[in-house]
Amino acid sequence: MNSFEGDTAGEDAGPERERFLQPVADGQRVTVMLAAFEGWNDAGEAASDSLRYLNKLWGGKKVASIDADEYYDFQFTRPTVRRNAAGERKIKWPSTRIYKASAPNSNVDVIFVQGTEPSYKWRAYTAELLVHAEALHVDYVVLVGALLADVPHSRPIPVSTSSDDAPLRERMNLEASQYEGPVGIVGVLSEVSLLAGIPTVSLWAAVPHYVAQAPSPKAQLALLHRIEELLQVPLDTHELAEEADAWERGVDELATEDPEIAAYVRQLEEAKDTADLPEASGESIAREFERYLKRRGQDRG
Repeated sequence: MNSFEGDTAGEDAGPERERFLQPVADGQRVTVMLAAFEGWNDAGEAASDSLRYLNKLWGGKKVASIDADEYYDFQFTRPTVRRNAAGERKIKWPSTRIYKASAPNSNVDVIFVQGTEPSYKWRAYTAELLVHAEALHVDYVVLVGALLADVPHSRPIPVSTSSDDAPLRERMNLEASQYEGPVGIVGVLSEVSLLAGIPTVSLWAAVPHYVAQAPSPKAQLALLHRIEELLQVPLDTHELAEEADAWERGVDELATEDPEIAAYVRQLEEAKDTADLPEASGESIAREFERYLKRRGQDRG
């Protein structure tokens, strides 16, 4: 898996963004669909794990599912057998599950779409998802993915934010993705959601390709921070932050045992640090100070 769909459009380094969610009248609620899919769009399982974490944190309840027989090749995406609490063997079939949760102390409801990228009938599959989105009164769609990239594990994980919705892109000061090439189900769902008139953004975490195996808690944490920013809802990620720190220490230890890997990581670090140097400008410092003043004003309010 290489860089696809999630190019660098809209990275953290850009100007401060406007709010993702438009203000609504008192008493009204906003519904946001968060979707991630295991498979090609999910390096290190960072995207699917981030939504699983959030769904569990907010106590999401299953409200719907999509029939697996219509969309999956079970020789490619095989069912698994597990034992339940009673010791009985149960087969778990690939599926797409839809959950609903309410973000605490906010007017935001969240619809979680969690599943495996389907094998067949992507148009019918995404159309079925949008039927559920309409029934659940979804106002916005946030698509979450992760890709393998030449980034060092010892630096903040980049998360790109892009949108092909022109009004939303202008309001949030984002760029359209410049990627051209093969796409996964995330890219297809993005286009279909926009055609349905639902404002849609895509988030992509860049997972260091030399530690591509799951889990990838540092990338997962980076995605959750971006979701927190979009929804304007504080998240309790203390436990995950500890896992991310432990993961980084573990990769440090592995890198020191292999001189070639250690040299490669230093090369990536130097490239990343050099690319970030222009951000140490007066304009960048002024933007950070403005953010600090806004946060301080909100805390006092």
